[in-house]
Amino acid sequence: MVASDTVITLKGSVEIVSEFFFTAINSILYQRGIYQPETFKRESKYGLTVLTTTDQGLLTYLSSVMSQMESWLTDGDVQRLALVVSGIDSGETLERWQFNVSVDNGTDGSVEISRAGNDENKSHNVIKGSTDKATVTKMGEKTVKEVHDEIQAIIRQITASVTFLPLLNEPCSFDLLIYTNTTAMVPKKWADSDPCYIMNSQEVKLRSFTTSFHKVDSMVTYKEKDEWEL
Repeated sequence: MVASDTVITLKGSVEIVSEFFFTAINSILYQRGIYQPETFKRESKYGLTVLTTTDQGLLTYLSSVMSQMESWLTDGDVQRLALVVSGIDSGETLERWQFNVSVDNGTDGSVEISRAGNDENKSHNVIKGSTDKATVTKMGEKTVKEVHDEIQAIIRQITASVTFLPLLNEPCSFDLLIYTNTTAMVPKKWADSDPCYIMNSQEVKLRSFTTSFHKVDSMVTYKEKDEWEL
């Protein structure tokens, strides 16, 4: 971990974004009841009490995803991460939590990424891998404390989401979709996936955060209840 008052480097930015994804995923799985509440433990992070899974299978899965995610983030290959909640009985996509990632080339700092591209590969499942490093052209000036304050607001919104999201009235599973540039090195065990969009949906935009290198925008899309279900 980097001290809260230090300036963020590219490596530090990758760690911050990856840690945020891990925390956000855990928070969503807990708040939406995808895993039993007794399988989570309380931890202090971002000045909040957050819930983290103790399920070993889930921890292994998320660890592998985050390992590959950090490699892609370093190369600037990640466009977005989506957590898709689907009904096990109906097979329908009920919620889609999306986190868009962009490289921040503002006045605070810039980074030259060794890979580029606008098209998307949609990949999910888990496998550990590695790619080439990116070239940093300038160090940013934002501190970890400033970024953590912005992340805190997003985690609070995820926690409060139960006040506006419809109840999940059937057992649900989740999947992680990672959108990458077409030039990204994708491990063979990862598979292309349907984007799992939701018809007749409502969208709520959440807050965003920026490091000196990355910007992450957050939103959740959910299935609108039919009149007879209200």
